[in-house]
Amino acid sequence: MEKGIIQVYYGEGRGKTSAALGNAIRFASDGKSVYLVQFMKGQLSSEFLNRLEPEMKIFRFERGAESFDDMSEEQRKEERQNIQNGLMFAKKALVTGECDVLVLDEVLGLVEEGMATEDQLVDILKAKSMVTDVILTGRNAVPAVFEIADNVLNIVPEK
Repeated sequence: MEKGIIQVYYGEGRGKTSAALGNAIRFASDGKSVYLVQFMKGQLSSEFLNRLEPEMKIFRFERGAESFDDMSEEQRKEERQNIQNGLMFAKKALVTGECDVLVLDEVLGLVEEGMATEDQLVDILKAKSMVTDVILTGRNAVPAVFEIADNVLNIVPEK
């Protein structure tokens, strides 16, 4: 039986989501089921990504039309429950093993924004089935997550 891994793409550079999506597409093309849960991206257009269903399912629990960075403090508070729902969904997907690969896009930023704690993310990751791969992205380092991850890649711009 193959052991699923936890992989992290983080850093200030561009390309974290692209790297995660590239891996997700690779897994989906191998016949594996992929869930992509995006955080702090609002309801940005995902028309292209939606064409990848049913192999890849895309979930966004936030309701705001704009990016999280563009929200007022009041709007961010309103999104908190939606984000918590997304985290609960991710944990459920890991506990039940309903997907082969779970991508949690921009999840690391939830800690800096006060929308989740390091312990909460670790709790979610510890719930994963043995064979599920998990890919996390975000700008910021989250030491407790890095400790249990199999691979941590810092995406740094050189030029």
